[in-house]
Amino acid sequence: MFTEQRKPGRWVYALLRIVPRIGLAIGTQAFAQTITVDVSPGHAVNSFRPPLALGASVDRLPGDATNLLFQVPADVTEALYRPNVVKRLLEAGWGTVSYRQNTELFVQAWHWNPKGTWSDPAGRGYFVGDSTPTEMIRHSYGYSLPHRGVTRNGGTKDGFSRLDDGDPGTYWKSNPYLTQPFTGEDDALHPQWVVIDLGKMQAVNAIRIAWAEPFARTYEVQYLAPNDRPNNGRWLKFKGGGVKDSRGGSVTLELDSIPVTARWARILMTKSSNTCDTHGDGDRRNCVGYAIGEVYLGNLNDNGEFKDLLRHSPDQQQSPTFCSSVDPWHEASNLWVGIKLGSDDKASGDQAGLDLFYRSGITRGLPAMIPVALLYGTPEDAAAQMAYLKKRGYPVSYVELGEEPDGQHMQPEDYGALYLQWSTALHRVDPNLKLGGPVFEGVDEDITVSPVP
Repeated sequence: MFTEQRKPGRWVYALLRIVPRIGLAIGTQAFAQTITVDVSPGHAVNSFRPPLALGASVDRLPGDATNLLFQVPADVTEALYRPNVVKRLLEAGWGTVSYRQNTELFVQAWHWNPKGTWSDPAGRGYFVGDSTPTEMIRHSYGYSLPHRGVTRNGGTKDGFSRLDDGDPGTYWKSNPYLTQPFTGEDDALHPQWVVIDLGKMQAVNAIRIAWAEPFARTYEVQYLAPNDRPNNGRWLKFKGGGVKDSRGGSVTLELDSIPVTARWARILMTKSSNTCDTHGDGDRRNCVGYAIGEVYLGNLNDNGEFKDLLRHSPDQQQSPTFCSSVDPWHEASNLWVGIKLGSDDKASGDQAGLDLFYRSGITRGLPAMIPVALLYGTPEDAAAQMAYLKKRGYPVSYVELGEEPDGQHMQPEDYGALYLQWSTALHRVDPNLKLGGPVFEGVDEDITVSPVP
């Protein structure tokens, strides 16, 4: 039970001691209880301020295929932030508002400011939004990542992995910010991996890997112990799965002379060639980490013929693959405008612009919690975003770093390595910024991950 107490300058809702006296039911008698409430003002055990404790969040907004007026997500955003709509929303009585950052759930890079600078003047590479305020930012956008290695995750069933899309010209690449030039740690402390799901237990004895650049010089091919799950299971090395001093290219490995029955397989990479990918040597981020063009898992027969068990296609029908991280490299043509109306396409939606969010009145003028992209972003872009908000004079309560890394299959050590880089960049903008993370998918139990060496 709550009671109100008037204090100078604010209302305080006091949580009062509740002392139950319970009568136990015996046999078939009904259960009964008596509750005594102590309402003495001096006995309050805690208190909170509703404008700060009770809040809401504003998320990415999808279109509605059944409504001709709001099929385009940007139109939904404009409608939501109209003054008459905001006025009605505020009648719900919430206090603070959090801005939700949804693009990372869709494996997309977030352009919080449509204006900015590409690392490659040709309109590709790594994008940093303009920190100088000019015209009002009403909308922001997600860009699909062309070096993605995950078929689906905890946030989306849209898009596809480049590990088994059937196109030899595409490739998965790991996040360069998890390599020694950026972490200051040996790459072996942040091993990267890709996981293959056969869908059911099958006999396998061989793998074919078409390495791209940079390739792994040292890696292991492993399988998951029977009845184990990837997030908490035991990964066992195939007898022929250990490779050192690899030279890249397309390689077929006989994993065991006797087929092993497994559903899940993993390639664990610990040392990179540090050769440059197809984007050239003009940016050191192109020349670190690991890249795989296509992967095949199956069997070698006695004649040396390889039979692949995977389905290769550029859609959700491909054999599912998962990865430890993704390079946030992208280009202007990867813009996802969210105007398609398929069940997954429309969900991508429209991410409201930060100026529209703050100026609409939906925050009540209170400090808001603001996210920065971390899983598929850069520390420079995060710093530019917070510099922009500071120049605008918008109040920020906390800065959230990254969105649901557990749903993105990220290792805690990798998240921590990125957090340190981002926090350093953000505190150069303002040492008083309050940072936090990670924010999880919303589970109410311990989150388990399969350890890597």
